[in-house]
Amino acid sequence: MTVWTNRSLAMVVLAAAVVFAVAARGPLGAASQVTGRLMFVGTYTGPASKGIYAFRFAENSGALTPLGLVAETPSPSFVIGSADGRLLFAVNEVSNYRGEPAGSVSSFSVDRATGKLTLINTESTHGADPCHLALDRTGRFLAVANYSGGNFAIFPVAVDGRLGPASQVLTRNGSGANRARQDAPHAHAVVFDAANRFLVAADLGTDRLVTYAFDEKTGTATPSSETALPPGSGPRHFAFHPTRPEGFSINELASTIATFGWEAPQGRLTLRGTPVRTLPQDFKGDNSTAEIAVHPNGRFLYGSNRGHDSIAVFSISATGTLALVEHEPTRGETPRNFAIDPTGRWLIAANQKTNTLAVFAIDQQQGRLSPVGDLVSVGAPVSILFPR
Repeated sequence: MTVWTNRSLAMVVLAAAVVFAVAARGPLGAASQVTGRLMFVGTYTGPASKGIYAFRFAENSGALTPLGLVAETPSPSFVIGSADGRLLFAVNEVSNYRGEPAGSVSSFSVDRATGKLTLINTESTHGADPCHLALDRTGRFLAVANYSGGNFAIFPVAVDGRLGPASQVLTRNGSGANRARQDAPHAHAVVFDAANRFLVAADLGTDRLVTYAFDEKTGTATPSSETALPPGSGPRHFAFHPTRPEGFSINELASTIATFGWEAPQGRLTLRGTPVRTLPQDFKGDNSTAEIAVHPNGRFLYGSNRGHDSIAVFSISATGTLALVEHEPTRGETPRNFAIDPTGRWLIAANQKTNTLAVFAIDQQQGRLSPVGDLVSVGAPVSILFPR
């Protein structure tokens, strides 16, 4: 039997009080020790969100610890980081910037210890509703896709991360078969190739992937070639294979994924075969696709369905053929974006409409996804970034 003295009882009460105080201070409390890989979430701002949020991600368990709002900025719908992890760039998906029909792009410095972001500067994108961006391999130039503006803009990036005014705006013409969504060009993605010699841009409005020859010394892009997709496809995002001369586009309007051969010396994409559906054959509802990613091992491909609210998982054969593995529900609505963590063991999906993040473990042999833990709350999540 334990005999409690006044001294021992007081010590127990004091210890309990300390534990309670530390827990109450939360992950941002000065006394708390939050470990794990830093992760950022871009959002649509409104009643549920004010900007960019940060989390710590535990690679051993898949757990997410919220660090809270780290930058207040309007609708940072897509975010990327510099190769050294010092900088973060975000498009501000708005249609009016300083009285002009344009959106903006913002540069931030990153505090790796706390996740806090400090605004460096903001520039006009010279086109409304910017929705995607990419850094070239030198980190000296930033490309932005303006959805409603239908154009692509390139910005110089100084050593300290400061953006210069757009040095080039690449305009587009044309339309597509879907009159409701393809009345004009709608720029939706920009991706630099591994050699930093070409910029691949997706134009949802004209059913084209456009390749620009890129000069990394001057930061200028020159139209090189265009590759057409089946009418009404609506190419949204594009991903290169990590080791082979191949690429893949996810097509928002048709809910398909197309495979391309990549002729690196010429910067030319060639469509291979017929695009595959991202939906079950018996699905009858409305759907649009959003994000695409190739697993770091090059064996699996993932695409998100908004409507069916799932991640479509495909295996990639040695010849680039896609075979459906499964459709995994995201446990929420409108999975606009997702990200595979740097280890390749985890996939985190952003359920925009239901304000949640869902974590999945990735089967390294088959590519299948398994839900892990509870859903994590964050307002209107749109994009996810694991900085390097």
